[in-house]
Amino acid sequence: MEDQKLIFFTYPSCTSCRKAKSWLKKNDVPFEERHLFRETPTIDELRDIMKMTKNGTEEILAKRSRSYQALNMDINDLTVNELLELLHENPRLLKRPLLTDGRRLVAGYSPGELSKLAKGIEKEHIFHVS
Repeated sequence: MEDQKLIFFTYPSCTSCRKAKSWLKKNDVPFEERHLFRETPTIDELRDIMKMTKNGTEEILAKRSRSYQALNMDINDLTVNELLELLHENPRLLKRPLLTDGRRLVAGYSPGELSKLAKGIEKEHIFHVS
């Protein structure tokens, strides 16, 4: 993932995603929008996302989701590569939205965290995609 480029992994019917998108637009924060299920993060992107977490999988897994609960496995038993493959194949296991500038990550909707993330974005390098 490139630095200084805000990537917004979203799902349009997700309330938190809509709130985050509205916040970004209201605050004139440019971003590249990617539909989480149609443009699934690559294994390398997921690896980069994992590197940006402070608390590992706790930050990015949607543990209350039906998809996660239906797993019927302990993800702690997986290797990192197995986990990345699982997340790539099942993006519904990821919290939504996910926003990153390539160095920092925001998982879920948090105006305070979005504000911190937005401070380093250079507007001329980013664009909105509807």
